[in-house]
Amino acid sequence: MADPNALTTALRAEGLKPEHDPRRLAEYSYDASNYRVTPAAVLFPHSEDDVATALSVCHRLGVSVTARGGGTSMSGNSIGGGLVLDLSRHMHRVLAVDERARTATAEAGVVLTQLRAAVFDATDRRLTFAPDPSSQSRACLGGAIGNDACGNHSVRYGRTADHVVELRAVTADGLRITVTRTGIRATVPGDDIAAARAEHLEAELRSLADDHLAAIRVELGRIPRQVSGYHLKHLLPEEGFDVARALVGSEGTCVVVTSATVALAEQPARTSLIVAGYADIVDAARDVPLLLKHRPTAVEGVDEVIVATMRERRGADAVADLPEGSAWLFIEIDETADDGFPRAAALEADLRADGRALDLRQVVEPTERADLWRVREDGAGLSSRLVDPDTGETILSWPGWEDAAVRPDLLGDYLAEFRDLLTRHGLTGVMYGHFGAGCMHIRIDFDLRSAQGRRVFRQFCTDAARLVVRYEGSLSGEHGDGRARSELLPIMYSPEMLDAFELFGAVWDPAGILAPGGLRQTAPIDADLSLADVTAEHPSQACIGVGRCRTHTGGVMCPSYRATGDEKDSTRGRARVLQEATRDGLDRVDWRASALAESMDLCLSCKACSSDCPTGVDMAAMKSEVLYHRYKGRLRPREHYTLGMLPTWLRVTPYLAGPLNAVLRTRAGRAGARLGGIGVDRVLPEFASAAALQEQLRHAPASINAPAPPEIVLFLDSFTRGLRPEVAGAAVRVLGGVHRSVACTAEHCCGLTQITTGRLDAARKTLRRTARHLDELGGEAPIVVVEPSCAATLHDDLPRLLTEDEVGADEAARARRVGARVRSVATHLGELAAEGRAPAWPGEVPEYVVVQTHCHEYASFGNRVQRAALTALGVGSVVEAAGCCGVAGDFGFTAGHEAVSDAVAEQALAPALRRHPHATVLTDGFSCATQIRRLATVDPTTCGDDGDGRRGRHLLELLDPDPRPTESTVKPPK
Repeated sequence: MADPNALTTALRAEGLKPEHDPRRLAEYSYDASNYRVTPAAVLFPHSEDDVATALSVCHRLGVSVTARGGGTSMSGNSIGGGLVLDLSRHMHRVLAVDERARTATAEAGVVLTQLRAAVFDATDRRLTFAPDPSSQSRACLGGAIGNDACGNHSVRYGRTADHVVELRAVTADGLRITVTRTGIRATVPGDDIAAARAEHLEAELRSLADDHLAAIRVELGRIPRQVSGYHLKHLLPEEGFDVARALVGSEGTCVVVTSATVALAEQPARTSLIVAGYADIVDAARDVPLLLKHRPTAVEGVDEVIVATMRERRGADAVADLPEGSAWLFIEIDETADDGFPRAAALEADLRADGRALDLRQVVEPTERADLWRVREDGAGLSSRLVDPDTGETILSWPGWEDAAVRPDLLGDYLAEFRDLLTRHGLTGVMYGHFGAGCMHIRIDFDLRSAQGRRVFRQFCTDAARLVVRYEGSLSGEHGDGRARSELLPIMYSPEMLDAFELFGAVWDPAGILAPGGLRQTAPIDADLSLADVTAEHPSQACIGVGRCRTHTGGVMCPSYRATGDEKDSTRGRARVLQEATRDGLDRVDWRASALAESMDLCLSCKACSSDCPTGVDMAAMKSEVLYHRYKGRLRPREHYTLGMLPTWLRVTPYLAGPLNAVLRTRAGRAGARLGGIGVDRVLPEFASAAALQEQLRHAPASINAPAPPEIVLFLDSFTRGLRPEVAGAAVRVLGGVHRSVACTAEHCCGLTQITTGRLDAARKTLRRTARHLDELGGEAPIVVVEPSCAATLHDDLPRLLTEDEVGADEAARARRVGARVRSVATHLGELAAEGRAPAWPGEVPEYVVVQTHCHEYASFGNRVQRAALTALGVGSVVEAAGCCGVAGDFGFTAGHEAVSDAVAEQALAPALRRHPHATVLTDGFSCATQIRRLATVDPTTCGDDGDGRRGRHLLELLDPDPRPTESTVKPPK
């Protein structure tokens, strides 16, 4: 183990800034594999010079170095015990796109989707970087090169090695070289030491290839996905001594790649997507040879458990209608005709005539296609925390043998035998993957905690290696060997080939300091398992490191990471810190540790991770737990007493609204707010008077609280009553006009602010009172909650917090009953529209609407609930600001969070307001409406046609047949 103090002292002497505090080391002790190795320090280089300096220091000290990008390796390639270099934080520039040469040059830390986007923009969407692994939205170019990544379209485009033109790299002792398809040269002209090293490396590599010609020709390059071992095939004379491609797939053990020039491929003009349903996964695999005759661009598959998990986690509409079956293939094919789908039709005809499919469906609608591809892309996460479609129970599964590949024509027979092997070992596995390339990703329910479970793991992987070799396959078809499979390579390769592999690594790095534990200085496959002998179970362990929280586009999670780019602020980073804190048992956790406080500080509690994370990590709930333990019996931060107790204060403010609002507009009032923990330049809401609320509710329809059994229960929450009375009035008028009987309740609270500030004991008391009241009101009638965050709290947090252990069986059952009845307004109106009972628009239907969906509604009721409701209500065009607004309850108001809150607003909301100055803006969430109000005061470009009074409106306000102004509609002060 490296001495972290000596290492950091030496690096700092060279002007570098390594980090080795407990929080940072916890974040980088894991990747997406089963393994945990704590580094001595972590460094975020800004340039190739920084990388060279760091490697020179480590070489001198004999400290190992592991290069890392997105940290999404499933085989343990991005963790190590010495210095970890995270290239993704600063070294992520796209340096050049040459459309004529069809190449792009980018730094190793660039995320693949960002590289593709840059290429799209530069070539008018004509060209792309073809490799598209499922982790492409957070995996980096350097990692794709290290593992020789492939992706969904590898049937057409092959592996990363097929697209590499040139690599810039740093050797283990800090020399900068450029590796090409014909040799090696010094990167910096006049660098005689690097030039001499390049000449020496070339000579050694030529000698290696000459000495092992026969073995290389016989044993390597046998199947399309033979990724295991080093790619020495490219050093052969007939391959042109292609050193660049020989380095691809070397898993960081030879050099540290700092940038690369890659070849670009032409984008197909049109494609078709056919979904074929099968009785089981083996039948699907047996149809692959038939499909490959049609030269598809992709043949991907999933089974029913993954689909059921997606629907359970993200709602029934999260997956498009699938054809009959228990397993499905997604088959994409280029269309060369200007209209129609002739190639798809030919493939369908062939499949119906000679295939095993039960049913087929062509998917044309872009949103449905995106949904289906997302199921496949989220396979690694979804399959790790599965929902049994029959019982609803959670099934835990793990990588370790998720990456083998065989010849596509042998895939069906291989999978049939593989299932038998699972049965013999008492295991079950979920299968998905690249069927067209013969590469299967299989997650298995290993028990990695107990010694007996680890013995089964070792024996199974050994037997599985023998099985795949018997089918002429490769232990790794995409993810690399790493810690998960390198020990098993002697089953696949001859002693001569293993010697050649070892010599290849030693040519580049004689001291063996680069990425030890995998292909070099190989560790046993059952060493360093992260769950070994960990008996404590904690929700944070649901995170397996797939890293979807590190994306910058798509979905909502994780807004704080998108703002800072720091692993600390990702859902994964926080989960890893919690995993470290709870390893020795929940009774030994230091809840007041600075690592936990720092990790949780910038979590917005937006709950988007509970939906967007493929494993369902709910960091908002975990943050509440941390705050609960941290401040139990202690003085809390000021904002916990001001913002965190807002519903309590809202019982009083209606009677003081006039003078209170007037005071808060003054300099003294703003200073008082600062003393209460409110951040600088935050725009405070207008408090509603009791008279304003009474006026809004004065002329309620006769259906409100009519004696007949209610069709719905209308829950007027604290925020709506005390801060948006016009929305309360609209709710009564709109829903009262649609339903013959509405039970309206306005006396209870959901406990949201108590939950978000960790006052869980108080929250349970509040929720118990509310649940009793609602359970007695309205029988089984839906409970429509005006504020989306309150709806989400009653829907999700009520049954989560009122469990049998906490409140007993009867009250837990009541909580589940009430939670199941809760609807957001958009959900309910969408249901009414489907029944033909939608409320009428009071005037012309808006031509188009910009929607800021509240994060809690997004997480609890579905990511398209607002769009679906508006579409059902007849709105022609819906523009979604897909992201968090940046306020997120108390977060955006709290001192110290201002910069992040503002940065989050710039991710989606503010740009949408600027792009659509004429649009009506829909914000059912009070937080979102508050952010729009603030933006209007500080940024004129967001004001649109309404000027500085532009505000977000609730859907009920848009439908209100008799809107009545209140003081809260007054333009905010400058």
